[in-house]
Amino acid sequence: MVRAGLDKNPREVAEMFDGVARRYDFTNTVLAMGMDRRWRAKTTRALDLRPGDRVLDLAAGTATSTADLASTGAWCVAADFSFGMLQRGKRRGLPMVAADGLRLPFADGVFDAVTVSFGLRNMQETSLALSELARVTRSGGRLVICEFSRPTWGPMRLGYHTYLRAFPVIARRFSSNTDAYAYLAESIKAWPDQRELAELIAGAGWEDVAWRNLTGGVVALHRAVKP
Repeated sequence: MVRAGLDKNPREVAEMFDGVARRYDFTNTVLAMGMDRRWRAKTTRALDLRPGDRVLDLAAGTATSTADLASTGAWCVAADFSFGMLQRGKRRGLPMVAADGLRLPFADGVFDAVTVSFGLRNMQETSLALSELARVTRSGGRLVICEFSRPTWGPMRLGYHTYLRAFPVIARRFSSNTDAYAYLAESIKAWPDQRELAELIAGAGWEDVAWRNLTGGVVALHRAVKP
């Protein structure tokens, strides 16, 4: 199994996620110390979904996040470029599409809301992915991105970076590919902070961009509206 580099070659990243799909959800819950459920709930609430809304959950993995979104009564489709992840998520019985976030297979303006949880940083061109999400969203539609970010308190930031270095060691007990979690830790450290990501979102054609820190800034929810 390959370890994806930070050039984020789509084929290599997809293969990496194919290889960890079987225990991916469990390992993530362990590494997040159970906070992943709370983060998903906050993401769903931020989208303010209504029954019948059409929602794209991009980089949905095994569709764990999509199931939370669908519980609101919205019509939700899970999209991911890892066939292994999608195969693992088939048991949820939700619409699923194999899709590259840089070339989404959807018409313009078909979704009322779009969201990405912990997947935008794995895409090769962040701005292009954000522009594609804007393209497939109707005017007035909503974007919510849930992603790892920068803790706002210095001591917490230091402890967080120490924990990221331990990712591969912890993952060794639960995952079949510790290299994948070494890559994930590196991608988190290389990711833009809250303000930088907000600027990228605005530059991709979204308006009213704002963010909210969760868990002291370990994770941030970014929200925006399609003009």
